Parts: sequence; structure tokens; C-alpha cells
Amino acid sequence: MHYLLTYDLVDDYLERRGQYRDAHLALAWQAAERGELLLAGALESPVDTAALLFDGDSPAAAEAFAKADPYVVNGLVKAWRVRPWKTVVGPMASSPVR
Repeated sequence: MHYLLTYDLVDDYLERRGQYRDAHLALAWQAAERGELLLAGALESPVDTAALLFDGDSPAAAEAFAKADPYVVNGLVKAWRVRPWKTVVGPMASSPVR
């Protein structure tokens, strides 16, 4: 099953992220190397939301990521949420439907 972790970013996120970015990316790449995190990035125009796609049997990995993420811990994220996402089309779909 896929889980979508979304972040609502603070207004000055781009100005503040620099000092936390290396630690955030290290955490993200570790999750990717474990096969938990499939894709991640910020939405643009405006940069007010980020989305991270996780794969697993439960939302636990996504929730643990958010709780440990330097962006969350240091207040660059106003709110976060994890929702199950039933993906049905594409090579990475968790529940392919034709």
C-alpha cells in the first residue's frame, strides 16, 4: 500500500531550510535506501506544500519519518498528515487496475 505524507510549509520555508536541508535529505535518502520512501519533493509556484510517497504495510514509516524530520522538528512545517493512497495506474501502482 502507498502512503502519502504531506507537509504544509511555513511562509518563509525557502529562506529557513538551508541549515536543515542536509540532515533532511540524509534522512530521506536513508528511507529511500530501505525501500520505504519512493518519491519526495516540494510543490512549486508557490512552495507551500511538500509530498512524500511511502510504500509499506502500514503508515508507520511515514509517521516515523515526519516525527524525526529536521524540517518538522525545527518548525518549517506547520502541519503534516499521512493518508493511504490506493494507486491503481502505473508501473509502481500498489493495486493495479486495467
